[in-house]
Amino acid sequence: MNLLVVNHRDLKHPKSGGAEQVIYEISRRLVRKGINVTWLAEEVNGLPREEEIEGIKILRKGNPLTLHFKAPSEARKYEVVIDSVAHAVPFYSYLVNKNSIALIHHVHQDVVKYELNPLMARVVALLERNVKNYENLIAVSNTTKRDLVERVGVREERIKVIYNGIDHNLYKPGKKAEEPTILWIGRLKKYKNPLDAIEIAKRVKAKLIMVGGGDLEDEVSRKIKEVNGKYLGRVNEERKIQLYQSAWIVIVTSFIEGWSMVTVEANACGTPVVAYNKGSLPEIINNGVNGYVVEYKNIEGMSKIINELLSNEDMMKKMWKTSYEESLKYDWDKSADEYYKYLQNFSR
Repeated sequence: MNLLVVNHRDLKHPKSGGAEQVIYEISRRLVRKGINVTWLAEEVNGLPREEEIEGIKILRKGNPLTLHFKAPSEARKYEVVIDSVAHAVPFYSYLVNKNSIALIHHVHQDVVKYELNPLMARVVALLERNVKNYENLIAVSNTTKRDLVERVGVREERIKVIYNGIDHNLYKPGKKAEEPTILWIGRLKKYKNPLDAIEIAKRVKAKLIMVGGGDLEDEVSRKIKEVNGKYLGRVNEERKIQLYQSAWIVIVTSFIEGWSMVTVEANACGTPVVAYNKGSLPEIINNGVNGYVVEYKNIEGMSKIINELLSNEDMMKKMWKTSYEESLKYDWDKSADEYYKYLQNFSR
């Protein structure tokens, strides 16, 4: 099978993130199973137009806008196409290839209001609704499936849910910090509410460490000094894992997460997550086992739970163990097997 995956960014893009990690982990495993995978993404200064990464052919064409016009042209050449709709607007491969699948990480209908001016937010929200024209869709969580049905009008029977995974050879428990430490990690975007972490740090007896880059970088780096915390910017994967391992608790303050990679990564490193009850977080977090969820924007409630955990050594240590055990539900090999079985439905 010749498979084309279309996504704005590839793994080497300076702004690559969760969606790119998902595509990489799944694609390299599909290659091992005998599928020829091509990954179409934007051009990046300093990177070649074509290269190969672990058997995946990387094809770089166009920019964030023109890629939407180039994708259908490329889609004609492949047996199956997966359009990764990571930035709301689909690539419309379904217009030229009947074996086109939309991979939906999360639904952006409300998120765009945080990041775009009112006119652009409305335009992008309208364009996103075109995903209902795909005959086949993959959602990364039941939460995303529900949103596709209720918010976008996709027919439920068209959607296959395949959870993202984790590499347990990399993400595993390690040594905890000597002092109580809470970690916030992610893109510094408005809808992820990174400044809430600083407000929480004012109310808890722990050191705050924040990691990530984005629009709010200057504000975060300035305000975190108010709580004597540490902002590290973007870090490599090895350092990220060390931070997950050493943290006592990870906090997630997003307005929406189609699939919270941070939660599963933290749990795999033996660290519970306290999060707002938005998006997939209630689907992934089992209260008292691998973390807790609280009402959205309930800073006082989140702070109270964190302080209770930090003051109860037995409970804290127990949750370090059960968080890891809960993470064993998720594995990239299992996820790739699900993709492989699903793709067999499109074999010619």
